[in-house]
Amino acid sequence: MKQVLPSTRRSDKALRTVSIIGTGSYLPEKVLTNEDLSRIVDTNDEWITTRTGIKERRVAAKDEYTSDMAAKAALKAIEQANISPEEINLILVATATPDMLFPATACFVQKKIGATGAACLDISAACAGFLFGIEIAEQFITSHTYDTVLVIGADKLTSITNWTDRNTCVLFGDAAGAAILRHRGGSHGVITTHIGSYGQYSGILFMPGGGSRCPITRENVDLNLATIHMSGKEVYKQAVTAMVSAAQKAVEQAGLSVQDIACVIPHQANLRIIEGIADRLDIPLERFYVNLDRYGNTSAAAVAVALDEANRTGRIKPGDYILMVVFGGGLTWASTVIEW
Repeated sequence: MKQVLPSTRRSDKALRTVSIIGTGSYLPEKVLTNEDLSRIVDTNDEWITTRTGIKERRVAAKDEYTSDMAAKAALKAIEQANISPEEINLILVATATPDMLFPATACFVQKKIGATGAACLDISAACAGFLFGIEIAEQFITSHTYDTVLVIGADKLTSITNWTDRNTCVLFGDAAGAAILRHRGGSHGVITTHIGSYGQYSGILFMPGGGSRCPITRENVDLNLATIHMSGKEVYKQAVTAMVSAAQKAVEQAGLSVQDIACVIPHQANLRIIEGIADRLDIPLERFYVNLDRYGNTSAAAVAVALDEANRTGRIKPGDYILMVVFGGGLTWASTVIEW
């Protein structure tokens, strides 16, 4: 009779906690101010600032792609985490602007950073993608499937911006942010993550061209179908509602109250949205980390960049409870509570 060996299934191992052990970010050099935009479309600094809170944004060079920005942010996170690229088991790149439809942008990042032992895949969850990536990474690490996961949020939104539409072109910028996740003994790390989607509203924030439904043709390009389309008022309404609900659920699942949260890192889309969330959650705006005035909406990169800045400037400290909450096209939303 064949001997039956003791089970070595991952499910037999104790679940592990997951911590962020390093962060990094990258912003392109070129700055596009509101004054610059006023020379392109019918707008001005007062109009943009009053409605969005944005003063300027970064624009990647023509030959600077999403994977380039992602790799630069990743290398900074790797350096801070004090690991080698070869230690990374999985690379997750959240993006709405991949280098190309396939292969995954994560594969290009792998090549550029030398993470030869990593599996690679992209996440399509628009602005919520980075926190979707945090949840995916946590599942792989807690189950002992992987030990070290690199999560990146990166977007070159200016490559899909309609520069004749003043309602959208003033909003977006380019950037990348990254985090290294790993089990760290004696640390709670990621306490809870809540993610969700509502496809019924997929038509209020989307890019119609580029997929199998509407392949790129000369006619489609002339019609600006390969650019961002957005119903601003409806997005605002849904964003506030979804982010407040997601934040409340994450805090509740973590066994905390909003008074316990030392820093809120929200999606950097619009200052009015952030103010609405602060009011409904009854959290002082001073506890929110906001950088959208300098970078605009950088989609999946927004929260990742803000997290790195908050980390490197000492805005968040060991033992602090951090709430990150995001919203994006899909519709998608996510919230994460971390003990730093």
